[in-house]
Amino acid sequence: MTFIEQWLRSDIKSINAYHVPDSKNLLKLDAMESPFGVPSDLKEDFLNYIDKAKINRYPDADSTQLKSTLRNLMEVPKEFEILLGNGSDELIQLLALACNEGDLVMSFEPSFVMYEMVSKYAHLKYHGIKLDSNFDINLSESIAAINSKNPKLIFIAYPNNPTGNAFDYDAIREIIRSTDALVVLDEAYYAYSDRSFLSEISNFSNLVVLRTISKIGFAGLRLGLLIGSKETIIQLNKLRLPYNINVLTQASANFLLQDKQGILNNAQILIDERHRLFEELSSFSQLKVYPSQTNFLLVRCDDAQSLHSYLIENGILIKGFSSDSSLSEFIRISVSEPSENNTLIEAMRDYYG
Repeated sequence: MTFIEQWLRSDIKSINAYHVPDSKNLLKLDAMESPFGVPSDLKEDFLNYIDKAKINRYPDADSTQLKSTLRNLMEVPKEFEILLGNGSDELIQLLALACNEGDLVMSFEPSFVMYEMVSKYAHLKYHGIKLDSNFDINLSESIAAINSKNPKLIFIAYPNNPTGNAFDYDAIREIIRSTDALVVLDEAYYAYSDRSFLSEISNFSNLVVLRTISKIGFAGLRLGLLIGSKETIIQLNKLRLPYNINVLTQASANFLLQDKQGILNNAQILIDERHRLFEELSSFSQLKVYPSQTNFLLVRCDDAQSLHSYLIENGILIKGFSSDSSLSEFIRISVSEPSENNTLIEAMRDYYG
């Protein structure tokens, strides 16, 4: 037995690392990224702005200017406080660190895998409540499970990843009302959804809202934010590592996120393309396309593994699921700009003849 095998926690040995597939030379439609980069008319000003960043100095520890920019972009009420993370993953981890060893984390399945992975990293228990056949929450079963298991944290992705749907709003309110757990509404796809729980923070002391800028065009900056009452955020901020948002991320985000109208316009393009792609893919009798309030579509097909391989061979990377997964007969496709969506549609036509 090697040193690391002797030294490493036994439960870590049994966990598979988060897998990111190689996307070199492929049309990348697997990770819900926006196809829109820095607008050409802003590039020169952007480069001049970040050129002034003092990379020899530690960043602003409180990211004061960036928080103000985010507050304006996302219309965060002034009575709420913001906590920033190096992506929303860091904030999920921070919330787990606030728990006692052995506390229970709950979520709904299928959903974002990091809820369970981070729970294991932090020596917490995890329980996933299965969604029904339409990927919706069964309210009575969920509340019964919550009451019997008494979780410390409940993560609810709204809309949900990888299914794309937004759960019933009133059902979620009932869940929040039914528990003493901290309920985390993960609104990573807020820009493509009809509703938000942001205003509900005033109504529930046990509610926080998690967001990211990754899905609106800035995945490479790795910036997430947790929004909650001032009392909640003050306490959680004690767990944040100092200087966790680096100088270049702060400068880049503070400049780019001020283009609020451009961000809204890009989101609308993807919403329109989502509708078009839904209709195009639904025309294939071999496919069942699920309604979405995100920038991706979940698609059921009997030959999912074969289709996934075919698309890769033809230069298109989508999200496939392992053969032992409950989603083994599904694929997930990121919605992109029109020409890239057309490339996907043509490849699907070629595959199905």
